[in-house]
Amino acid sequence: MTQAPALELKGISKSFGPVQANKDISISVQPGTVHGIIGENGAGKSTLMSILYGFYKADAGEIFISGQKTQIPDSQAAISAGIGMVFQHFKLVENFTVLENVVLGAEDGAMLRPSLAKARKLLTKLADEYELNVDPDAKIEDLGVGMQQRVEILKALYRQADILILDEPTGVLTPAEADHLFRILENLRAEGKTIILITHKLREIMEITDTVSVMRRGEMTATVKTSDTSPEELAELMVGRKVLLRVDKKPAEPGVPVLEIANLTMVDSDGVTRVKGIDLNVRAGEVVGIAGVAGNGQSELLEVLGGYATATGTIRLNGEELDLTGKHSDGQSRRNKGIAHVPEDRQREGLIMDFSAWENTAFGYHHDPKYQRNALFMDNAAIKKDTQEKMDRFDVRPPDPNLAAKNFSGGNQQKIVLAREIERNPELLLIGQPTRGVDIGAIEFIHQQIVALRDQGKAILLVSVELEEILALSDRIAVMFDGQIMGERMPADTDEKELGLLMAGVTEGAA
Repeated sequence: MTQAPALELKGISKSFGPVQANKDISISVQPGTVHGIIGENGAGKSTLMSILYGFYKADAGEIFISGQKTQIPDSQAAISAGIGMVFQHFKLVENFTVLENVVLGAEDGAMLRPSLAKARKLLTKLADEYELNVDPDAKIEDLGVGMQQRVEILKALYRQADILILDEPTGVLTPAEADHLFRILENLRAEGKTIILITHKLREIMEITDTVSVMRRGEMTATVKTSDTSPEELAELMVGRKVLLRVDKKPAEPGVPVLEIANLTMVDSDGVTRVKGIDLNVRAGEVVGIAGVAGNGQSELLEVLGGYATATGTIRLNGEELDLTGKHSDGQSRRNKGIAHVPEDRQREGLIMDFSAWENTAFGYHHDPKYQRNALFMDNAAIKKDTQEKMDRFDVRPPDPNLAAKNFSGGNQQKIVLAREIERNPELLLIGQPTRGVDIGAIEFIHQQIVALRDQGKAILLVSVELEEILALSDRIAVMFDGQIMGERMPADTDEKELGLLMAGVTEGAA
């Protein structure tokens, strides 16, 4: 007798006003397999998983779990149906222990002690079974992201999940942590668990999945066996055209140093030293990539360089020393000197989400003479015209300057920020996480823009947690760990394994 699918969706549709996020989607996931779901930003992946986990109610369609038609009105119903979800941004209480987080919401009664004792026993068993070793008495705030992710998986398993959904699970992991996660997923699959993996990383799809489904513009366009496809074919199915998966660039021709950093130290508002005596330079016509796991000082380095934070030490731009603590240490002063900045978090730092695209395009550059009608008023018509031209050149969709930033997809929001900063012809471009949450077609375009700016002789400092991106774009790589630079490497002379060790604070001698 044929075994029923672990999960089957039939004719799922969901609209938000005039926007149809999911259109008549049907998918069948076999038990004991890893099933990948990929698609561009706005393809409808998150909406579909939100329906499955009870966050949204579908307008039409049916859900079957192990052959049984199942109603999922809320997340509690999803958990009862054996569905667990590990979100991209973890849902953990920072000042609770691992044990307390696992039990939270799944207590056996008013008395907490029996629940904790039961959970401790089960956690030990699960840790042994699936390589999910983590100290049950450790506080979440003291754990690295890799360990926190294990806690999220333990939470789902403790609630007896047979179907586990993971949303972009390796976005904040080192290569070694990602490899360990894949071993955990293999163990779960071997035990008969069913895993749905949402990721934009085609390498991960090819490495870990049995089957992959491709979504485009709210529809399911293809489901194929992973062994019968290739990254190139999947990229074309996602985007609807051929996509160049490698960065096409000629060797760099570095010139004189544009940015020179000496003994840079930054202490945050809590008195914690985030950047510890960094020395670094970036020359004209080169991309210097900063590799590292999030939270190791890269963000603070960009903040200091961009004028968001004060520091001690020395920063020189084209030989001129910059103010690090006084009235000329702000972002506007940096822009006036020729430093453009694409911040790591486009929604919090790069855009005002309720403002229109044309207003966002002018931010930071509103004193530009071509934007001024006279001494008192800005020329809004000129800004809108300029924004329209930028949108056309950067292929922003929809190309509507009047549309609020919040109504663009993540990739198109990123293009608006990039267009604003790159088209200023900067001496130095600071760019943080250029393709975070961006689909594969937009990634190709963004990489082309960065390389084009480098080829014009500009200096670029790139911060990314994506090692593939660092290796592909950088002409020189510096690795940060705990606020320090652990070493510099040339891309041709290193690999992900060596960089991963440096990202974990392991130097050659220690290794």
